[in-house]
Amino acid sequence: MKEHETHFGRAAKRLLLPAMVLCAYLIVTLTGWVNPYLIPPPGQIGQAFISMLLDGSLVMHILISLRRVFLGFFLAAGIALPLALLCYFFPLLSEYCSGLLHFLRNTPPLAMVPLLILWFGIGEGSKLALIVLACFFPIFLNTLNGLQQVDHRLLEMGETLELSRKEQTLHILFPEALPSMLTGLRLGFGYSWRALIGAEMIAASSGLGYLILDAELLARTDKVFIGILSIGSLGLLMDYCSMKGLEKAFPWIRGQV
Repeated sequence: MKEHETHFGRAAKRLLLPAMVLCAYLIVTLTGWVNPYLIPPPGQIGQAFISMLLDGSLVMHILISLRRVFLGFFLAAGIALPLALLCYFFPLLSEYCSGLLHFLRNTPPLAMVPLLILWFGIGEGSKLALIVLACFFPIFLNTLNGLQQVDHRLLEMGETLELSRKEQTLHILFPEALPSMLTGLRLGFGYSWRALIGAEMIAASSGLGYLILDAELLARTDKVFIGILSIGSLGLLMDYCSMKGLEKAFPWIRGQV
């Protein structure tokens, strides 16, 4: 009972600030304190939302953005995770790569847009490359840090038990470094959503980023709000579902990611 009350209390605290923001929004829009062009009233946003649902445009933009986000994220994870393992097992490789990696980490992905267009064209390649650049480093750095923080006494115990390198990796390194790896993947996925807007400003004709940019050009503030709310809601939903799935699959990481 006490655990249920604690869970309810945490949920109430998380919902308090959004509820206050929602109340303030309703007050300033329904009383006419602000220009409806700057902050459209809920009725206008609701009508635009229903219209976009009925004509299928919102669903189309969401599906295209989801495809780009997932492709970019999995590409980044497919590069970052093996590279982190290689840098852990071969410290000399880490020393050679550190300069270039630090340079790229401190370069905003949006600054690379002109080069990405030159190298990959204005199609999907440049958009995916931008998302990969944005979410690569949280995954790589957290994974490498997690591997480096594994207790060396556990590795020594594995050597005492005559475990092979593969067995040590599977039974000691991975379980110990898993919370950091999953934290990196979680952060990387969040960064992929952040990069989506910049990616879909590169000669895109669809996607939530394109929807927001096109609505701005057409002075449709209500559609801008719909695009922003769609990105935030989808990000929250997928983060929540992924966390619940991970906690069920790996119960020992609860509270560590």
